[in-house]
Amino acid sequence: MRAFRAFATSFALALATTTAMGSLSILAAPVEAAEDETSRFNAFLEQAFQAEVASSPTFQTQLGIKTDYGKWDDMSEAGAIDDYARRAKTLAVMRESFDFAKLSPDARLSWRIMESNARREEAALRFRNHDYVFDQMNGAQSQLPAFLINLHRIDTKADAEAYVSRLNGLKPLMATLLAETRKRAALGVMPPKWVFPYVIADARNIITGAPFTKGADSTLLADFKAKVARLKLPAAEEKALVDAASAALLGAVKPAYEELIALMQAQEARATNDDGVWKLPDGAAYYAERLANYTTTSLTPDEIHSFGLSEVARIHQEMAAVMTRVGFKGDLKAFFKAVQDDPKQYYRNDARGRAAYLAEATRVIDAARAKLPAYFGLLPRAEMVVKPVEAFREKSAGKAFYQRPAPDGSRPGVYYANLYDMKDMPKYQLEALAYHEGIPGHHLQLAISGELKDVPSLRKFGRFTAYSEGWGLYAERLGKEMGFYTDPYAEFGRLSQELWRAVRLVVDTGLHAKKWTREQAIQYHLDNTPNSVGEATKAVERYIIYPGQATAYQIGMTEIVKARESARAIMGDRFDIRGFHDVVLGAGPVPLDILHENVAAWARGESGAPGTR
Repeated sequence: MRAFRAFATSFALALATTTAMGSLSILAAPVEAAEDETSRFNAFLEQAFQAEVASSPTFQTQLGIKTDYGKWDDMSEAGAIDDYARRAKTLAVMRESFDFAKLSPDARLSWRIMESNARREEAALRFRNHDYVFDQMNGAQSQLPAFLINLHRIDTKADAEAYVSRLNGLKPLMATLLAETRKRAALGVMPPKWVFPYVIADARNIITGAPFTKGADSTLLADFKAKVARLKLPAAEEKALVDAASAALLGAVKPAYEELIALMQAQEARATNDDGVWKLPDGAAYYAERLANYTTTSLTPDEIHSFGLSEVARIHQEMAAVMTRVGFKGDLKAFFKAVQDDPKQYYRNDARGRAAYLAEATRVIDAARAKLPAYFGLLPRAEMVVKPVEAFREKSAGKAFYQRPAPDGSRPGVYYANLYDMKDMPKYQLEALAYHEGIPGHHLQLAISGELKDVPSLRKFGRFTAYSEGWGLYAERLGKEMGFYTDPYAEFGRLSQELWRAVRLVVDTGLHAKKWTREQAIQYHLDNTPNSVGEATKAVERYIIYPGQATAYQIGMTEIVKARESARAIMGDRFDIRGFHDVVLGAGPVPLDILHENVAAWARGESGAPGTR
């Protein structure tokens, strides 16, 4: 849900900064007391950022700020409109108060990113009621508990009381979200029928266990107890806190989730099996907006579909070369099946197998970390760990994802591997996944971005999906250049991951522009990839509820490679891979057109090129 800004937002200002630890001032007027236009402008951006942080208790928690620690965001449509109005005012003040021509090259880049964000925000506002509040991937039913478990730290008794306050706050918050859901349904915006069982199962998982039912503690109570126990409070104080949490769970969380389940059951009975957003009001325009938002390009659905088909054909050829290398006799589809059916390519589907997977993923990431200095000048300070997706959401969550570190160093970056069914996490894909989500992928990009010096928070913590996910896929490819994938099956796994992203281009546009059914999309996956039925199903279900997002990966990676090869052509023997990576990561997240400009300026040796520090 777009309103849940702790997990998804299209506006780059509403993100983290270490300077936000002080008072959260609200933007009122341009900054006057500064040395020059650039200094004034950068101070203005930080002030504007502080206003964004002040508006969102959940973002404050992500940053380690405890100013509004017991509160939730306003996740209503009115809240979204207020957010847009505040940001529009910020943009207007910026344009009225500063002279673009007098800014430094780096400050001009910040200006352009502000305007790029504003264009995307304005385009998205029209469709603010088009996304689904509850779904199997980004739904509030699982994201809210995950937020408490993963982000709400308890370092003091007051922090524990704030946790209880947030538990009690789930009741009015859920009422707001249910009202939004009913309103959207009245407008004709409802997820497909198959989504509802996932949401209902997630909701039931949250209210299973003590104090709701007999047996072991529920997920939230177990989390709260464990965190409070680490405080080592007097027994009476600890008991009082646990009793307060139990009362909140029974008095607020249980009725909220019971009402959610009842609404989901009622809507499931009315839902259809139409999957693409073409079914929504102005669905074609909505999909075009989503594609532009995620890819930062003007590519049409037909252009993306055609590109995907050509990429699938190219990668199939590269996979055929691996098939020849291992001496397999037969066609590519038979090779897919042979690899997929080989029990040696899977860990055991039990606790021992899951532990082995996590250990190997950690080893792979450690090996990549050791080679970073040869490929990067900028290196992150933040640590990174590998964890399994929590049991309460593993059935519905995606295959793998990354959570960025806290700016203050209090929380490491986390690569989450979904080990619900080990058949969906084959050994041959382990390396590529680890490089994408961990090192040199998302951890490197996001940690370095957050640690940049003398860069406005807008740049340090912004998000452009094609840039960030393009980097993740580029990192998989870079792993080969770094000397990894020595096992041909690991190289096959790398190609299978890239193929997966190429297939996304075909399937996402097929679903949302060409009216493919869920079954058609799953079958295309099975016909063209070595992925299991479970993987293909989960992937397609993701694309259905997250229109356009999945197209950004292959498009972003392709543009990063194009920028690299263009720089190599300009620089010849002067080309340095470390310098290239530093200019890509050193400017923070940017749209793809600006990425090309930054790299070209670096290649031409221009003084002050963004990312050259």
